[in-house]
Amino acid sequence: MYLKVLDLSRVLAGPVCSMMLGDLGADVIKVERPGDGDETRGWGPPFNAEGESAYFLAINRNKKSLAADLSDPTDRALVLELVRGADVVLENFLSGSLTRLGLDPSELLEQNPSLIWCTISGFGPESRRPGYDFVIQAESGWMAITGETDRTPVKAGVALADLIAGKDATIAILAAVAERGAGSLESGRRRISISLADSARAALVNVAQNVLVSGKDARRWGNAHPNLVPYELFEAADRPFVIAVGSDAQWSSCMHALGLTDLAADESLSTNAGRVKDRDRVVRTLAERVGEMRAQDWIDRLQAVGVPCGLVRTVAEALKGTAADARTGIAPSVPGSIRLPPPKLDEHGDAIRKLGWRAFQ
Repeated sequence: MYLKVLDLSRVLAGPVCSMMLGDLGADVIKVERPGDGDETRGWGPPFNAEGESAYFLAINRNKKSLAADLSDPTDRALVLELVRGADVVLENFLSGSLTRLGLDPSELLEQNPSLIWCTISGFGPESRRPGYDFVIQAESGWMAITGETDRTPVKAGVALADLIAGKDATIAILAAVAERGAGSLESGRRRISISLADSARAALVNVAQNVLVSGKDARRWGNAHPNLVPYELFEAADRPFVIAVGSDAQWSSCMHALGLTDLAADESLSTNAGRVKDRDRVVRTLAERVGEMRAQDWIDRLQAVGVPCGLVRTVAEALKGTAADARTGIAPSVPGSIRLPPPKLDEHGDAIRKLGWRAFQ
């Protein structure tokens, strides 16, 4: 029997989580507000020929849509019935909002001993601050380390705080499901809380550890790396590309492939620590050299000796040859399948009202 997921979330982090669960085979009912539905239905242009926003289409496949007004007694009763039959409830309401609407998570968990409840918030379960990705990127330290060294901080080009939180929620839910299957899930662990702020801070990984170990705050490095040299963008004769040397052996191979034998023979640069110390000289010498030829010519040489490198591609270039569709988005990044296109608002409402979870049969 498939996992039954009742998705009361909206925008990005929650829908990413429920889409991943749907990709893996879960039956997902997406509950939306009547009239407008999920906010991202209106986040465009671009819209497709049927008036659906590209944003919504990107994160809502493998779900069935039910429009329900939680303040309406009839709709609320329907949603409560769906909760009783669900394995997982996923939501991102502000603290206390669902309880005031008559859906108290604590009571519902007590009524259903096998239910798993996951709340995604911006700043934690007790905060009533709305958690938009841009704000999280600012407050988590991400923007302080992103961008050129002499320019203003910038955000990532994708809402990564939302995406990471959504994936964290997926991992936590599947862990709880596995524990439940093993008969070891404690009642307190059935209530999962994921916050964008916590997920974003945890995703600082080595940057955060650099600060903790050194006692010095992190800064922006542009396209360079604080711990590795050379590990950045270079301008070839025709277009930019990246070289990512991660070991001393790769350094030697890289220098010989670029024809920089003097650097390869320099003992002071034979270790990464030495190259970090002499960063300016290394980067300046490489930049002068790679400007003499086309990027692809350098990439061919570097790849032939196992040095990580790559062109800076546009999104359109990156999508060429990728399993992707304008209706259902990029193929699942986890082993899974696309069974349902993103739903129209309340597309499955009649069936769900009549059959409940049996609408998937």
